Amino acid sequence: MNRPLHILVCNDDGIDAPGIYALVQELKSIAEVTVVAPDKQQSAVGHAITMNYPLRAVPFRKNNEFFGYAVEGTPADAVKLGVRFLLKETPDLVISGINHGSNTAINIIYSGTVSAATEGTVLGIPSIAVSLTTYQEADFSYAARLASRLALLVHQNGLPKGTLLNVNVPPIPAHEIAGIRITRQGSSTWDDTFDVRRDPANREYFWLTGKMNVTDTDPETDQIAVQQKCVSITPIRYDLTDAAMIDSLKGWDLSHLK
Repeated sequence: MNRPLHILVCNDDGIDAPGIYALVQELKSIAEVTVVAPDKQQSAVGHAITMNYPLRAVPFRKNNEFFGYAVEGTPADAVKLGVRFLLKETPDLVISGINHGSNTAINIIYSGTVSAATEGTVLGIPSIAVSLTTYQEADFSYAARLASRLALLVHQNGLPKGTLLNVNVPPIPAHEIAGIRITRQGSSTWDDTFDVRRDPANREYFWLTGKMNVTDTDPETDQIAVQQKCVSITPIRYDLTDAAMIDSLKGWDLSHLK
């Protein structure tokens, strides 16, 4: 008898976040699920890993039942620790999410959600990152169902080595979704600013704020697909090489750099 599909679930919003709970409840209908996730909010930590401090993982209970392992570390830490130590066997898939907020365009490089899936890919496991593109109170049910169905397709078809799927779901009812679009990463960036504030001791500190500066117009980008009420699925890779620039660099006179 074939063993059941086994999925490792992580996130960056913390193990007690509503998005990961909705995802796990849906995935349990198709697979054995193990949760290994940060013990607290870890948004925008990127692919940081813990090296010079102890890394702790403790059982976490929800609704009086064991839910998973809470890791005192980053999303990448959680996946690495889960695969290398906590799980008895390598999982078939890693799914990160459901993130509460968008992970399109420039957000991808900051995202702990995407980085958890990237770590799964680095470890040779087909991986998916799933985000619901709102910071308001949200219903994660449709995004969870979509992730479950996509997980079966990824398990059936596989992914190329080094590639993961970054999924962004508009925060609207299922019947309003205009379609599912295969996209590329957009180029929109944040217009960052810092609020200057004072703490109770009158010491100055800074609070990062800003808004997304949407410069994309192509409907085949993740940012615009979501704005047009489509689910965006973007295949991305952790290989950051600019292949086109290699030939250009070979034309430079680099001899004097010796």
